[in-house]
Amino acid sequence: MAALFITATGTDIGKTFVAAGLARHLREQGQRVSIIKPVVSGFDAQTMAQSDPAVLLTALGEPVTEETIGAIAPWRFAAPLSPDMAAAREGRTVPFEDVVAFTRVKVTAAFNGVLIVEGVGGVMVPLDRQHTVLDWISALRIPIVLVTGSYLGTISHTLTALHVIARRNLQLAAIVVSESAESTVPFDETCETIAHFTTGLPFVPMRRGGDHEAAFAAISAVIG
Repeated sequence: MAALFITATGTDIGKTFVAAGLARHLREQGQRVSIIKPVVSGFDAQTMAQSDPAVLLTALGEPVTEETIGAIAPWRFAAPLSPDMAAAREGRTVPFEDVVAFTRVKVTAAFNGVLIVEGVGGVMVPLDRQHTVLDWISALRIPIVLVTGSYLGTISHTLTALHVIARRNLQLAAIVVSESAESTVPFDETCETIAHFTTGLPFVPMRRGGDHEAAFAAISAVIG
């Protein structure tokens, strides 16, 4: 069994797109795949068919129902805010230890297959008043796929994320640069600059609207 934690430098960068695409690619290669996204902000039960958990379930070939969404995304909050803020709007908190325990159970249960764990927001987004997504990953100690964009400012955001990941001695399996919509900076030059600071790490550029099979094959190649 192998497990990957897909995180990002921020929100709306492309985590779900990468997670779903990787799942489809692995399934086409005959591998068993499971996905979980335990914490979700901005979830509207009235439009759950368009939600991130629904996209992930569809990539697995599973039906989208309240039950199947609840099975992969137990902690869902309505406000499109950081999880700590979204939970507070509902008089709730994100139970960090329960989130870690839930994820560990899924890692253990994914026999002879690949488990993809999609995080929420960016790598440093708060889950509660003491813990961030980085703390969640640190508790699990599973390899990371970091998804970043190509917007103006992404280089600093990416290098900052790489720095905090390195300080925790976490394993970075791959870096995915997902082309941002209407970016004002050249995609290729952005990738080249980031690549200068990531020598030796698997580096996967992903243009919008292109053929991504080669990109997903490159990501799947790092799965041990």
